[in-house]
Amino acid sequence: MEAIYIPQLVRAPEQTEAIEVQDYLPDLETLTPVQGSMRVVHRGNYLEVSAQAETIMTLTCDRCLQQYNQRIKVNTSELIWLQESPEEAIEDDVEREVAFEDLVESLHPQGHFYPNEWLYEQFCLEIPQRQLCNQDCQGIVTHDSVSSAADRRWASLEAFKDQLPG
Repeated sequence: MEAIYIPQLVRAPEQTEAIEVQDYLPDLETLTPVQGSMRVVHRGNYLEVSAQAETIMTLTCDRCLQQYNQRIKVNTSELIWLQESPEEAIEDDVEREVAFEDLVESLHPQGHFYPNEWLYEQFCLEIPQRQLCNQDCQGIVTHDSVSSAADRRWASLEAFKDQLPG
């Protein structure tokens, strides 16, 4: 997917860019290509971006550490404000206060919108934080009784353990 030059979007039919997605996204490890559609609409002082897409990812269960495949779906929309913001020199180690109204996405009206990056971010938000291969997952299975009985070196310790009271 190519970057969309925002001033060019104003001249598009109905100020809309429709994008069919059928490709792998950079930096998103998936088994299948991302499939779906995106729509970017210029609304004067903001962009209205929406997407319906899905893919299959290989995740690792937090309990048993086994890998499993899961379908990840994105069905979302977002408003991205178009505003010129003064370039501020921000040092990395300087703490600064951020106003609540600054906590929204914004782009320069003469800049570009990158559909790949936006869709990647949406998929990252949809990956479950608690990854379980299934709801009944018991976690890592230990075979203490099986392995100790199978290993004859532990036989005398097992016999001693049986002689101990209760």
